[in-house]
Order: sequence, then C-alpha cells, then structure tokens
Amino acid sequence: MATILCKRLFVPTKVIIQHLTIVLLTLYTLPTTAQNKMRQIEELINTTEPGRVLVDEWIKSAKNKVEILPVDTVKAKDALYKTQVTTRSPMGAIIYTTGGLLIDDGWIRILGSGCSEMNRTLPDWNKGKSFQEFGESPLFLLIADDVIGGFYLLNGGALGEDLGKVYYFSPDNLEYEPLDLTYSQFLQFCFNNDLDKFYEGSRWTNWRSEVAGLSGDQAFSFRPFLWTEEGKDINANSREAISIEELYHFNVDMRKQLGLDK
Repeated sequence: MATILCKRLFVPTKVIIQHLTIVLLTLYTLPTTAQNKMRQIEELINTTEPGRVLVDEWIKSAKNKVEILPVDTVKAKDALYKTQVTTRSPMGAIIYTTGGLLIDDGWIRILGSGCSEMNRTLPDWNKGKSFQEFGESPLFLLIADDVIGGFYLLNGGALGEDLGKVYYFSPDNLEYEPLDLTYSQFLQFCFNNDLDKFYEGSRWTNWRSEVAGLSGDQAFSFRPFLWTEEGKDINANSREAISIEELYHFNVDMRKQLGLDK
C-alpha cells in the first residue's frame, strides 16, 4: 500500500512490554542455525504459561471479526514440531490450538495447523519458499495472506536487519513494505486496526459476498494487474479466484521480471 506507514496501530505501553517479551521468545525458539537438531514435541508444549490464554484475551476484545478455525490435534502436533516454536509464544499457540484464524470475514488468513477451510499449515506452506528442509533457519516466514494476493512475512534476515518484524508483500506494487510490527503486534493489528483504511482503494463494492465463497487456499487474481496504472480502479477490474500457491509464485516471478529484486 502506498500509504502503509501512515496506517499504524496504536499499542499501549503495557502491551508493548508483553510484545517485547514474546518476540524474544519467538526469536529464540525459531531455528537459529542452518540445520538444527529439532526438539521433540514434548519440549515445545508449555502447559504452565500457554500463549493461547493471551491470544484469547486479544480475540475477546478484538474490534474486527475473528473466526478461529477448528484444530486437528494430530496435524497440530506435526505442524508445531516442524515449526519448532513453543506454545508459550502466540505463534506456537495459534499453530497448536487452531487451524488458523480468519479476520474480517476471511479477508486476512493467519496460518495455523490447517483444516478443511484452509488446508495449509504454516510450516508446510513455507517449505520450498523460505527454507528447503525442516529444521533449517528460515530467511523469512509467511505467516498470513489476504484475498487480493498480499502476503505477510516475518523477517528472518532476508528482508533487512530488523529481525522478527513483519513485512507486507503488497500486490499493488510488488514491494516488501515494512510494518514495524512484531508477530504479536501483527495479531493486534489484525484484530483491532481499521482495515478499511489500511486497504483503502483495494476493497471493491460487495467484496464480502465474494470473499464468503472463497476458500482459505484461494485468492483473487485481477486484470489489469493491481501494480499497473490501469489496475488502480479496483471496481473496474475483472477478477477470478485462483490457487494462493499459484498467485504467490506469479507475484514473486513478476517482481523478478520487473527488476525489483536487488
């Protein structure tokens, strides 16, 4: 989004303190070497200070609609093991206790351990994109996406020196835009920010009815492309639902072809 840096979420001081603690937990529980000895699932499950308690508090007070997708315990354990984060962190809690989260009637999809509505787990979705084998240090983590083909990434070093901060791979300019948010702050952004303002110019008339028929593994492809001058009027564009996998690779390839990778 061209004005993305003006669309920040205000976070109270006491919440910032929580976030600083949590981002340190997340950074230290993510793989930190090229190939790590992977911890067993029992080492990753925290029953004394589960992060889900904090996530539930945030969801309860959320201004935007949050739908918690059902969890499959077998898939959840597998996804948590592959990600190697603990359930004390919000990321680990979402992976282990949810199939994912749908925000604002499904406009934003936050990855968890997958379900029938969104058949993608966070680690499996990232394999081949941010790392090649489980246990490797990820260059970034794709943590969420939206229905217009925008992708939210947690920086692992590939996007800059601000490790642990979230970027938005924007479909309207194919740039990685820094949001200056930790993972926990990103959740707060999704739960409470004015998404109509953040996505100003990117939501068409009656979008909710169309999004309702979209699966969590699809997104809309637009013609003309959103990054072109001709594609700036969202209501004038044609659109079709395609695989989110296909759209991700298409946008990454187009970024390369346009010479935006340096």
